[in-house]
Amino acid sequence: MIKNMGWPRIIIGLFLLLMYISCPFIGLNLKAAISDTIVRFGMNVVLVLSLVPMIQAGTGLNFGMPLGVEAGLLGAVISIELGLTGIAGFFGAILISIPFAIIFGWLYGEILNKVKGGEMMIATYIGFSSVAIMCIMWLVLPFKSQDMIWAYGGEGLRTTISVENYWHKILEVGNTGLPLGEIIMFAILAFAIWLFFRTKGGLAMKAVGTNEKFSRATGINIDKERIKSVILSSVLAAIGIIIYQQSFGFIQLYLAPFYMAFPAIAAILIGGASVNKATIVNVVVGTFLFQGILTMTPSVVNGIIKTDMSETIRIIVSNGMILYALTRKGE
Repeated sequence: MIKNMGWPRIIIGLFLLLMYISCPFIGLNLKAAISDTIVRFGMNVVLVLSLVPMIQAGTGLNFGMPLGVEAGLLGAVISIELGLTGIAGFFGAILISIPFAIIFGWLYGEILNKVKGGEMMIATYIGFSSVAIMCIMWLVLPFKSQDMIWAYGGEGLRTTISVENYWHKILEVGNTGLPLGEIIMFAILAFAIWLFFRTKGGLAMKAVGTNEKFSRATGINIDKERIKSVILSSVLAAIGIIIYQQSFGFIQLYLAPFYMAFPAIAAILIGGASVNKATIVNVVVGTFLFQGILTMTPSVVNGIIKTDMSETIRIIVSNGMILYALTRKGE
């Protein structure tokens, strides 16, 4: 069991458990602490799930995730522009984002097929470039909704747009304060991915990531399967950012998607995935450990030293865990 789990996950898990145990002794509400971790888990888990198709297909870690995120942002702002609210607004944003995600994913996949062997480096540049391009687009696209455009001048979208009057916490079930709707959405998407990788198309995609020479010998179109994995990853990232937004309460544009790929990649690697193999279990374990440490460390340290250093500690912990995960990406 220890070999299957791996010492890094066991140590991180024990450290997280120790912080939960320490809550009553330093004046923190244990129930609220666990609830905060679960909320953050629900917000981020679909973004982490979006990495699985590309890893399984051998296309690498999706450092170009901002492309899928931008597609989700487009779907979200168009949904608000159309005045869609409630469950129709939320699912409308998802449906609108999917065609953009397919187009972005197809273009992204075509580029990655031209640079085999250097996917992760090129993907990072593609992700950063897409954010820069969309910074211009958010200013020139002809949106008119008063809830989104700048108050002065009336042109261009604001940096932060509230979804409170549209589909904020639309997935919240009852008054539990827990992200039951987000977890149900994740379970549905995770089951769909699990099922897909047991179909003929999914097995072909997985074969490309496992043994490219064998796949070519059996007549599988490797470039086509890689593109399909990128498209699937981009679509899941678009859905993931919309789920994140409905929980967070705001759509964040411009530079906000810049580094969204790094925490998700760190989470799945901490969960036990590698650059060519990832499972749903890796997604769940990694997201919970990453978000748990990120949530609990600032609160516990603040409770011990009685000084508010939460943001500084959060940045240190986040960057440290990302660095750890990325140093083992070649395993």
